[in-house]
Amino acid sequence: MKESFAQKIGMNREVMVLSAARFVDGFSNSMLIVLLPLYVAALPSPSLNLPTETLVGILIAAFGIVGSLSQPFAGYASDRLARRKIFIMAGLFLLGISTFVFAFAQDFIQLVIIRIIQGFGFAITIPATLSLMSDYTVKKSRGGAMGIYTTMRMMGFAIGPLLGGFLQVTYGFTVSFFTVGTLSLVGFAIVWWLVKDPEIDPDKDAELPKFTDAFKDKEFIILAIVSVIMASAISMMVALENQFNSRLAQTAIGFGAAFSALTISRVFLQIPLGRAADIWGRKVVIIIGFILLAPTTALLGYVQSTAQLVIVRLLQGVGMAGISAPIFALAADKSNTGRSGTQMSIVTMSFGLGIALGPVLAGFLAGFWTFESPFLIGGVLCLLAAWLMGQFVTETVQRENSD
Repeated sequence: MKESFAQKIGMNREVMVLSAARFVDGFSNSMLIVLLPLYVAALPSPSLNLPTETLVGILIAAFGIVGSLSQPFAGYASDRLARRKIFIMAGLFLLGISTFVFAFAQDFIQLVIIRIIQGFGFAITIPATLSLMSDYTVKKSRGGAMGIYTTMRMMGFAIGPLLGGFLQVTYGFTVSFFTVGTLSLVGFAIVWWLVKDPEIDPDKDAELPKFTDAFKDKEFIILAIVSVIMASAISMMVALENQFNSRLAQTAIGFGAAFSALTISRVFLQIPLGRAADIWGRKVVIIIGFILLAPTTALLGYVQSTAQLVIVRLLQGVGMAGISAPIFALAADKSNTGRSGTQMSIVTMSFGLGIALGPVLAGFLAGFWTFESPFLIGGVLCLLAAWLMGQFVTETVQRENSD
């Protein structure tokens, strides 16, 4: 029987529900990308005599490092309990409540504490979500399914910064933070109402590997390294929002539009490139993505207008679209049922570390050296990632002759 288009791209009820929940989560949390750098500049920081760009990098790093390092523990716990839904709900609830507290923060140290709490909430949700995606998809269409998931999440990320910039300029920080918190709780409600845990044979609990076993697989380590590089390359500009606004004579709305440009291109290309990874193989699509991501990352340091910044970010999004869904599909291909929480967390942890390390690198280099230097280094690292993928990672699907 001939497959429908939905079957070919891995679309089913479970994938769509998880994707909808991640859309709401991505929409709400991406608003903070625009809000927090401006909030740091507005609040006093008497105990830290550092450039604003560096403070922003520290704040983002606090979220990313805690969120990343906690993910393997959260993934392992979800494997041991053979339950995913409760972890996703708990994380979204924690993210929503902690965001409300931003409106009452009095100094930079309090912001860091709140972001640490949010990082833990984020860590609880991600491995469990991708474990469910792995359980509810099959290899021949997994790239397309991951494309749907990441597309929905990126649609939220594309809209969020625009709304965040608009709310901050029009209504101020309090309304903005309360909006973000409310949306996170909407995601909680979607998961509670519509997501179900798959049935897993309880005998498999006894076969679970030790926690450290997942860190001994060479290919998962390579996938982790290239995920750090990818995430660092796309997140560097976050710490430099104030410098971009000053250099290009733009407001938070202009920066939000440029930041969203990457996710807009991903929205249109993530599903086709995810499906391409099902047909041509995961590796080739990922390598091409890194080759494109390298020059577009380097060019970010040399843009002269908001329009140029938007164009470069659009092209950067094309490169990332060739990496994100295929790399999750590749990791899912290599994971085992009932153990996917621990194994997938290696990749998701690394993505979070990259999101944290990118702004830190950019903040310190731009604050103490040159504005262009972090982007040049990021471009070189993307070429290194392409080489690592080609040399050390094996393919999991055979190229289709037609489709």
